Amino acid sequence: MSIEAPERVLMLCADDFGMSPGVSKGIARLARRERLGAVSCLTGMPHWRSAAPLLAELPASVDAGLHFNLTEGEPVSAELRRHWPTLPSLQRLIVAAHARRLPLDALAAEFAAQRAAFIDASGREPAFIDGHQHVHHLPGVREVVLDAIGDAGAPVRNTARVGGPGFGLKRALIAGTGGWALQRELRRRGLRHNAVLLGVYDFVPGRYRQWMQGWLAAVPAEGALLFCHPGDPDDSGVADPIARARGPEADYLASDAFADDLAAAGVVLGRAWRRIT
Repeated sequence: MSIEAPERVLMLCADDFGMSPGVSKGIARLARRERLGAVSCLTGMPHWRSAAPLLAELPASVDAGLHFNLTEGEPVSAELRRHWPTLPSLQRLIVAAHARRLPLDALAAEFAAQRAAFIDASGREPAFIDGHQHVHHLPGVREVVLDAIGDAGAPVRNTARVGGPGFGLKRALIAGTGGWALQRELRRRGLRHNAVLLGVYDFVPGRYRQWMQGWLAAVPAEGALLFCHPGDPDDSGVADPIARARGPEADYLASDAFADDLAAAGVVLGRAWRRIT
């Protein structure tokens, strides 16, 4: 007699809510259909406050969290604006972080300001914390974030075990620039986090379903978090280097093909936060 393997859990998190009206509307539509398990919010963007009411319409199965941003637009806090009137590129931030040249007190003020903006507009604490372009795992930044949320705080996106097909160098860079060190701290502090991170690709449209099938095959027994970037087109004028990938992601995630791929892989959508030692 054959015994069926237990279903594996995937938490699908849409990043960049609040970046533009189209991105926020596309994410909210998928969340209302329960095609997502989490929505990660950019609270320093001009469109954040007008987008935040959409979070009230999300099902209870969908978490809304803070997408801590240090590379897009301008700082929220006066403290960080005194150092950086405009936020640096990711490359500059990585170099400064590993050289231990970050203004840590100002970064702490910035995290507090972005978190306060989330609470003020949504009426609730962030359900989890992660970083735009994974900045939350960088040296200095991770201590600021983890100290701010406390040892009994919200779950944090783990960027150490980055799985899936292809893009080995990109996945290794994510883990190596701070992911492994972040995982050690999450375990030491007993904070909930995902066991594995999926979703790395080149944002070239046309093969998203193929990548998803590979990611679904890579979901381990302890579950995984997959970050995605769906959205609708808009004419807001917001600079968005991955704009052309958002529509195809949204279309696939809303489709019967995605449901079929989940079923074929024996994967179900749900929460993947765990205390892992």
